[in-house]
Amino acid sequence: MPTFDVVSEIDMQEIKNALDQANREATTRFDFKDTNSTIELAGQEITLQSITEDRLRALIQVLEEKLVKRNVSLKSLEKGKIEEASKGSARMKIALAAGISSEKAKMINKHIKDLGLKGVSSSTQGDQVRVTGKKRDDLQEVISSLKEADFGIPLQFNNFRD
Repeated sequence: MPTFDVVSEIDMQEIKNALDQANREATTRFDFKDTNSTIELAGQEITLQSITEDRLRALIQVLEEKLVKRNVSLKSLEKGKIEEASKGSARMKIALAAGISSEKAKMINKHIKDLGLKGVSSSTQGDQVRVTGKKRDDLQEVISSLKEADFGIPLQFNNFRD
């Protein structure tokens, strides 16, 4: 029986490259001069810091542009609140979300079931959803339907087997 897995992964190397590019742009752009704007990655969390809230928002925009250019979905970013840091500067933490949570998996399973395709079933396996079907065409229809639906997380489809 044909199967495939629905996963939500992020490429950490692409994120590191985007952060490096954004940091480089922040150090060379005129409007960021003397603002001490920095972007740091620690584990699964990005910390942005700048002298004012306005410059911080501009820094976030630069980071998002670099991430989009490197094909990293902005849905994988969970932005925190802008908080005040030392010496009146502004700081923001952004968490990187990878994997499919149990409630998102339930939503995906329900969506697949609501399609009403005969012989297609899905099950949650850890932080991914395995979809099984009798026909390859049905599975391709499930993939296109999941791409159209918005679950608030980036979805990838891998491990397709006949």
